[in-house]
Formats: sequence, structure tokens, C-alpha cells
Amino acid sequence: MSAAPAVQRDQALSLLRSRGMVRAREFGDAKITAATVSRLEQEGVIVRLARGLYQLADAPLDPQHSLAEVAKLIPKGVICLTSALAFHGLTDQLPARVWVALDRKAWRPRIAYPPVRVVRFPPGLLTSGIEHPVIEDVAVPVFGVAKTIADLFRYRRTVGETVVVEAMREALRQRRATPGEIARFAEQAHVWKAMRPYLTALTSHG
Repeated sequence: MSAAPAVQRDQALSLLRSRGMVRAREFGDAKITAATVSRLEQEGVIVRLARGLYQLADAPLDPQHSLAEVAKLIPKGVICLTSALAFHGLTDQLPARVWVALDRKAWRPRIAYPPVRVVRFPPGLLTSGIEHPVIEDVAVPVFGVAKTIADLFRYRRTVGETVVVEAMREALRQRRATPGEIARFAEQAHVWKAMRPYLTALTSHG
């Protein structure tokens, strides 16, 4: 069999170098055929990470690789809760699944790998406090520290109260978030009244 047509091959590799990971739909939008992608995979030049998601075989893997995969597979999602906490280095726990926030009306993704856990956020809580760190050339939407702490408190019965208090303590100790920033997001999430005693205790010098 002949190699993939030179032009399409070069285009596919260029796209992968610039974007880190590329979905099959993105190849199609660039007029790169499925046959070209398949041939590159057979040659071992690229690897399929998940259904319809590809990366260069020799691409260096970041410790946060799974977050980049999820960002490509669920473009409308935002990394949240304990996955965001781990990304920010505020917990030693490594979540078994990637926590992803989605709009209540958004489609539920069907992904075999990496394992994900979807939580539904109302629109007002889904669009604030988002950062876009770049992981393996992929801009990954992830909630910032103060926003994540407020969300963890909102889901404290799910993630565990100890996790939330330790995250708050570490964020304040490392000066990754101010009490005012945490309070602002807590008010937005309607958990400030419940959170206030915890934050007061952690910031008290008495």
C-alpha cells in the first residue's frame, strides 16, 4: 500500500503539532480524509487516545494528560471539584474519575476513557471563575481556586467535608485565594451562610 498522500499527511501532522490533540471532526474540517488518519495510525506516527481523538505518537505526556483529553472530548465542559483541586495542587488525592461540570441541558457524553463524572451546574455557576491553562497544547477550561472551594462546599456531602476544609486551609496558607474571593464565589453559589463559620475559624488569629 502507498503512504498517505504527502499533502494531506503534512497537513494532518501540522494540525497535531499545533493543537496537541485533534478530533476526527477537526481533521474533516481541514479536508483531511479518514483514510489518511487511519494510515498514519497504522504506521505508528499517531495514536488514537479515545474514539475520534488522536495525538502524535512521540508527543510528551503531561501529568495532567487526562484533563487535556477530557477538554477535547467534552468541549463544553469545565474541570471542577476534586479534579480542579488536584490540578491546582491543593490535595494529595488523585480522583479516580475526571470531574466535569456541564450545563443542566447539555448532552451527556459517552466516553469509555478517561473515566469521567459529570455534575450539572446552572448557567450562572458554569461560566464564572474559569481559567484556561494549556496542557499539551490544549487550552483546558478549569475553575480557579476560589471558585473551586465554593463549589466543593456546595457539594460537600458528595466529596466530603474534610476535603473541603483542608482545601480551604491550604488555599489560604499558600495565598492561592483570599477570604474575600472565596466569600464572593460562595455568595454566588448560595453557600456563604453555611461556609462563613468555617472561613472565619480558618482566618481567626485568636
